[in-house]
Amino acid sequence: MPATHDPRPIGVFDSGIGGLTAVRELFRQLPHESVVYFGDTARLPYGNKSRETVTRFSLEIASFLVRQNVKCLVVACNTASSHALDTLRARFELPIVGVIDPAAKAAVAVSPHGLVGVVGTLATVGSHAYVEAIRRLAPGANVIARACPLFVPLVEEGWLEHKVTRQVAEEYLAELRAANLESLILGCTHYPLLSGLLQMELGPDVVLVSSAEETAKDVYATLVSHGLQRDATTAPQHEFLATGDPAAFERVAGVFLGPELTEVGAAKAHPVGGGTWS
Repeated sequence: MPATHDPRPIGVFDSGIGGLTAVRELFRQLPHESVVYFGDTARLPYGNKSRETVTRFSLEIASFLVRQNVKCLVVACNTASSHALDTLRARFELPIVGVIDPAAKAAVAVSPHGLVGVVGTLATVGSHAYVEAIRRLAPGANVIARACPLFVPLVEEGWLEHKVTRQVAEEYLAELRAANLESLILGCTHYPLLSGLLQMELGPDVVLVSSAEETAKDVYATLVSHGLQRDATTAPQHEFLATGDPAAFERVAGVFLGPELTEVGAAKAHPVGGGTWS
């Protein structure tokens, strides 16, 4: 294995705030790496937009991050991963990691009878990307996917343990509870913040698979295989960008990053917009 001393940052983008769960996992699993995070908060949500629109937005953001000299790109948005990942990989030469394949692989590994559930946005579930990824790995798998669009605004409102959120989860998960699942993929980067509630609803025998956590593992493997790891002798530098109101980004980001928000100096999200980036 060659020596790896690539100081360039990892680029991460999402339609808004949810991708910060992936960033949190990158901080935990790759503590020496720098991150540039791009949240397209002015144009969220992506979950109700067409494939063509999501692909166009993704190409714009990826082009911007490539100009920031990132060494690897993480598409930390399930909708963008399901709609635009192939196009991004065809357009750009750097390694690009999505959130769907890593989570599908992890779910199959813990589901010996192929009983897998998926929860996600309308666009992600409608794309059948998770179902197809799982069945490529386990052709006989029985996959049940359920769109849970209200989870995103409830998480961003900070209502993680609110009675309304519990009622919504109970309604959304009724079919999944009855399916005797072995695993459930949290197919939206907002959903790991609801892990406790979802585990309570489904019972302790269902393994929850976080797309954010599995993606961070895949990023680590990608950096190692390409010889792109950063030298650990200097502290990493992180940057957070938002196309919408930076103050609104910062308020909600605290829910996703928790104490790490101040530890990594992410208290300010720099605005991008006005035609200066796309």
